[in-house]
Amino acid sequence: MRILFIAPLHHPGELDKARAESGQDPVFPPSQGHYFWVKALRKLGHECAVFWRSESAWPWAKSGQLRMTQRLTVGRAINALAGRVPALNPDFRLRNRRLIEQAREFRPDVLVMVGDNGVILPETLAALKREHGAALVYGCGTSPIVFSRPVERAAAPLVDLVVANDFYHAIQWRELGARRVEALPMSAVDPDFHRAYDLTDEERARYACDVGVVGTLVPANLYGERIAALEALREFDLGIWSVHEVPPSLRPYHRGTALGADMLRITQAARIVINTHGDFMRYGGNMRLFEVCGVGAFQVTDDRPGIAQWFTVGEHLVTYRDHDHLRELVAHYLDHPTERQQIAAAGQAHVYAHHTYDQRMARLIALIEET
Repeated sequence: MRILFIAPLHHPGELDKARAESGQDPVFPPSQGHYFWVKALRKLGHECAVFWRSESAWPWAKSGQLRMTQRLTVGRAINALAGRVPALNPDFRLRNRRLIEQAREFRPDVLVMVGDNGVILPETLAALKREHGAALVYGCGTSPIVFSRPVERAAAPLVDLVVANDFYHAIQWRELGARRVEALPMSAVDPDFHRAYDLTDEERARYACDVGVVGTLVPANLYGERIAALEALREFDLGIWSVHEVPPSLRPYHRGTALGADMLRITQAARIVINTHGDFMRYGGNMRLFEVCGVGAFQVTDDRPGIAQWFTVGEHLVTYRDHDHLRELVAHYLDHPTERQQIAAAGQAHVYAHHTYDQRMARLIALIEET
C-alpha cells in the first residue's frame, strides 16, 4: 500500500538529526511515535510519505519545537483564532491545496490523519477520498471530546477507521460519526530502539534518581493527576525531565529536557519510573506504559482498566490506587532492588513478545484491509 500520513511536526531538529545520521528519510523524528509506525510499515513492504500540516505555507514562517505552556502567548492566541475559522485562513487554504498536489504525485491508497487536526478541511479529505479511492484512517491517542477541533468533528463521518489507544476514546469517535473504530494501543516498542543502553559513568551520575519521570505536566487541567502524584513524592529523590513548562511546585525537581534516545537513557537510570496517565486517558495505554518496560526499567503506573488487559500487574509492572499507596510502593521497592529487577526484566520480555510496533502495524494493515 501507499500510505500518506497527514501530521504535525513537533521536533524539527530531531528530524534533521535523524536524517543526517541515517542518510535516509525516516519520515518522522524518533521523538514522535509514528517514526516507529513507518519503520514497521516499510518492513511489511508498504511505501510511506508525510504531509506536514503544521508547516506554514509562507516561506518566512518557520515552525520551531513544540513547547506547551499555560501562559497566554501571542502564538497561542493566533492559533486559537485561526482554529475558529480555518476555512478563512489563507495559509491554511494554501496548505490544503498543497496536500492535494502532494497526493496527486504520491497517489495514496491510505490516508492516515494523526490526531489534533485543525488545518485540513473536511472538503479536502472528501476530495482526496474521491480522487484516489483512499481509505481515511485516524490515528488518535487523545480524547476527541477534550481535544478535537471543529474541523475534526465535521470530518468524523468521512473517517473509515479510527484506531485509538484508549477504549473510551474509541467510543467517543463512534459517537461523533466515524464508520468504524478499534481500541488498539498504537504505542508499543521497537526492540532496536527501546532497549537497555550502555550508560557512561557521566550519564549515570547525571540521570540517577530514586524516582524518575519524563513527560508533559501542563496544562494542569489535563495533567492534574500526574502533577498531584509527583507532588506526593517530593520526599523522595525525584527527577523530572520535560521539554515543556513545569508547574511551580515541581520546578525544583526539573533537571532538563529529554527526547528520543536521551529519554530512554534517563528512564533506564532511574530506580523507579512513575507513569501517571493524562486525566483524559481513563482506560490507559500511553506511550510511556510500553516504552518504560522496553528499556528494562521498573514502572509504577496508575491503576487504569486497560493495564490489566495488556500486562500482569505485579509481574510486569506495579499499579497504585492513591497517593498513600504510591508512597508505600515507592518506599517498598526502593528497599527491595531484587524484586524491582525481576519485575523490570519480566516487563521487558513481555513487551518484546506481545507489544512491538511490528505487531501493531500488522494488525493495523489487517484492519484497513477489512474496511
